[in-house]
Amino acid sequence: MTLNPQPHSQLYWAAGLSLYVLAVLFLTRLPYQAMVRHGLEPIRAVYYNRKIVHMLAGGVGSLAVPLVFVNPWFPLVSGLLLTLLTNLAHVTGMRFYWFQTDDNRNDVKFALMWSISVATLWWILDDPWLAILPALYMAFGDGVTGIVRNAFIRKRSKNPIGSVFMFIISAPIGWIIGGMAQPPIPVWGLISAAVATLVERYEFGPIDDNILITVAASAVLLFGVYWGPLL
Repeated sequence: MTLNPQPHSQLYWAAGLSLYVLAVLFLTRLPYQAMVRHGLEPIRAVYYNRKIVHMLAGGVGSLAVPLVFVNPWFPLVSGLLLTLLTNLAHVTGMRFYWFQTDDNRNDVKFALMWSISVATLWWILDDPWLAILPALYMAFGDGVTGIVRNAFIRKRSKNPIGSVFMFIISAPIGWIIGGMAQPPIPVWGLISAAVATLVERYEFGPIDDNILITVAASAVLLFGVYWGPLL
């Protein structure tokens, strides 16, 4: 289902969504300033803001993809351009300090894995809704996880409390979108949510949770489509 399936409209949708994402990136400086002004440590404000960006830019952008695009090319190119922008901010030292830090480039990996996972799954499965499912786990599931951990643990951590909330958010998303596939695979959607929740707790050097979530969840979905419905 798309809001406008006409190919000539894709450029306008891509431009409009790109402007929306840029607005999110720049306007989230306002909540950062408000949090710091009210006494929150700057690094914790950064972590909160990063998850806000995850959800408002990555999450809302993901949901728009199957509604307004007819093929994965525009999402792929738009995502790679965002990857370039966020990486250049690090390279030049002109970081978006309200959600970027100098000790990691997880925001760059988020944009890169979003682009790769959405485009690759769409090409292989020919299903834009299944294609955005790992990106939704990364955006909303991991987003809520980070906010909960920051609120309760008061620092960046992999405390299990975040995993509980990630599964609470991701499980219904996986079940519903898995059920929209043809044939429906809601159980595989649920399994992919559980696997994404499990791997989110780990990082291996440069391989962060953004990479692990999208790769692991994508692998489950590909296997699930190949195997077929479990119910």
